[in-house]
Amino acid sequence: MNKHLTIVIPSKNEGRGLIEVLELIVDQIDCKIIVADSSDDEGSFLLLKNCSEELGNIKVIRGGLPSVARNNGAKLVRTPYVLFLDADTYVYNPFLIKESLLTAMQENCDLVTCRFRTDKPYRWVYRLFDVIQWVTAFTKPFALGGFMLFKTEAFNKLGGFNEEDKVAEDYRLSSKVEPKKFKVFNGYVYTSSRRFSKKGLRYMIWLMFRSWTNRNNSDFFKNDQNYWNEKD
Repeated sequence: MNKHLTIVIPSKNEGRGLIEVLELIVDQIDCKIIVADSSDDEGSFLLLKNCSEELGNIKVIRGGLPSVARNNGAKLVRTPYVLFLDADTYVYNPFLIKESLLTAMQENCDLVTCRFRTDKPYRWVYRLFDVIQWVTAFTKPFALGGFMLFKTEAFNKLGGFNEEDKVAEDYRLSSKVEPKKFKVFNGYVYTSSRRFSKKGLRYMIWLMFRSWTNRNNSDFFKNDQNYWNEKD
């Protein structure tokens, strides 16, 4: 698997949660992991450094906002496929990464994603995403940045993530993929509900709706829409 896949994870002040994500991956699959970190919290940085030394095959590089961090990691990828995960994406299914990669290879996909689940109060939001993915898959693919398995060649041809995009960079890139080269794998990952807890459900729904209505307005995505602030 080491010859076929590299995993890239952007992080900032993730602490113990990221360590659990990394431990889950290492237990399931043998491949290089690149963590693009921008932590300003010394405790989180030391945890990550110690974990990378303990688990091995983990490289820590300079991060930034997600679009920049992911691209920084992608520059070091030398495998045919790259999987972008978020630092709070927990892959509890031990076969999901391997089977997603096999799907991408066998069906010649440029991008494979999967379904997401989170804590009960917000679980319906990700079920709504399931519906949106199903409706748009034949015209304009939609994938969340928490699990984006790209053919590296296709990712590079698309130009990677737009580093001017401060929000919805995952939506913007996935929408460029040819529908026939896009696949939603029938499996689930768990993601933290912290975004909804921090920003509020109303704000998150507003941002999703506005991102869709401004999908042809590049300037909208260059503004962080108050998503990133000092507390985040």
